[in-house]
Amino acid sequence: MSTANGPLTPRAATGIPGLDDVLGGGFPRRRIHLLQGSPGAGKTTLSLQFLMEGVRQGESCLYIAMSESREEVASVAASHGWDLGGVAVFDASELDGSEEENTILEPAEVELGERMRAILTEVERVQPNRVVLDSCTELRLLAQTPIRYRRQLLALKRQLVEKDRTVLLLDNPSPESPDVLVQSLAHGVVVLEQLNPEYGAERRRLRVLKMRAASYRGGYHDFAIRTGGLRVFPRLVAAEHRAGATQPERCLTGLEPLDRMLGGGLDRGTSTLVVGPAGAGKSTLATQIVEAAARRGETVAVFAFDEPRATLLARARATGLDLAPYEEAGTVQVTQVDPAEISAGELIHQVRTAVERGARMVLIDSLNGLLQAMPSEGSLVLQVHEMLSFLAEKHVVTLLTMAQHGIIGEMLAPADVTYLADTVVLLRYFEAGGGVRKAISVVKKRLGAHESTIREYLPTATGLRLGAPLTAFRGVLTGVPEFEPGAAGAQLLPVQSP
Repeated sequence: MSTANGPLTPRAATGIPGLDDVLGGGFPRRRIHLLQGSPGAGKTTLSLQFLMEGVRQGESCLYIAMSESREEVASVAASHGWDLGGVAVFDASELDGSEEENTILEPAEVELGERMRAILTEVERVQPNRVVLDSCTELRLLAQTPIRYRRQLLALKRQLVEKDRTVLLLDNPSPESPDVLVQSLAHGVVVLEQLNPEYGAERRRLRVLKMRAASYRGGYHDFAIRTGGLRVFPRLVAAEHRAGATQPERCLTGLEPLDRMLGGGLDRGTSTLVVGPAGAGKSTLATQIVEAAARRGETVAVFAFDEPRATLLARARATGLDLAPYEEAGTVQVTQVDPAEISAGELIHQVRTAVERGARMVLIDSLNGLLQAMPSEGSLVLQVHEMLSFLAEKHVVTLLTMAQHGIIGEMLAPADVTYLADTVVLLRYFEAGGGVRKAISVVKKRLGAHESTIREYLPTATGLRLGAPLTAFRGVLTGVPEFEPGAAGAQLLPVQSP
């Protein structure tokens, strides 16, 4: 958060809640602000929302279109279901002269002068409080030289911001060389970016490059363009959500042997990572804890990356854990997430919203899916850390699952996040008695003691079963244990017939 006497500056709200949060309430009034971004980044959509919010507040608003016709601007608004009846749209592109009148240099200068006079005449007629000029690219081309271009921008700055006018200039700079000339003249600069991953939908993000004498939230903030306009997801800062200390409280898993392994259950405000190979039962174990919380009347938010909602509910029923009644009652809220269509910022915003609406437990199944929504492993670790810190401040029990690469023997994780979690539960396959079995162990718990035993883990149609400690085996976690005949240990769980 950048601060510079920001709260004292009157703001013009954009009508986009997430963006107003980033800007500290909106754009500072009576100033020129620059929206920079490549075509398709969302500049026009954002500026139209800015104007419509002004109309809603009873202000006069003017949209000056230099590169688009009035009909094209109206079609953009119609695609979002907007009515621009309260916004004056001035089509400056209609002022183009004929080919005979505009040939080389002097006609371009004449055309620039005519456009500027026409624009200022329209501003004087409408007397707007909010003005959008789309775009600076046309002025740059008509001016032809940097000196003339700067003079025209200075003239606009002097004449547009008077009489309580807040102005947005739109610009399409070259990605390799942003126009620092316009940036230096503007009071605030917001840069919009459109990223194109190798697979999936485009991702968009913005950042406030500068905002003189005003507070704003720094860094990149993901946003999406949906029917109805921009949705901005401000970067989560856990330090802004500090809460007071509370009495320690345990959250039981609904499985007594597992509670014993965990030293009495899970602690509120902590995160638990369930890690293991594919098919080892990570989601089933997490579902067991979710069902126990729902049975107690707690609200649980489930974000499922790896399977459709119907599959999740069917798998839960197959192990004696019926979540459907809790979902119908609103106690369990299942959100199916497509990592190819959502950014990490939007997902974390959804998690934050669920918690602010009363969720006391959050399950993310799995981090592998979240990783696909991240641009890099470094971003994954940083954003997961911030999210877990926020959830801890809100005293939420957080469950995370992560699939490791491999089945038997050495396992590798796509990203090492075990140090972020307060508790780590490890699931493993091992070979014994001519069959493939599953083992469970708690390898880490920050708060309090926990069992260091390794137990057999068996999902059944009537629920999960945990066996006694496997003291008669050595090397279970390697996948191929050795039986020690002289050791006193419990027998393996009987395998149920299909």
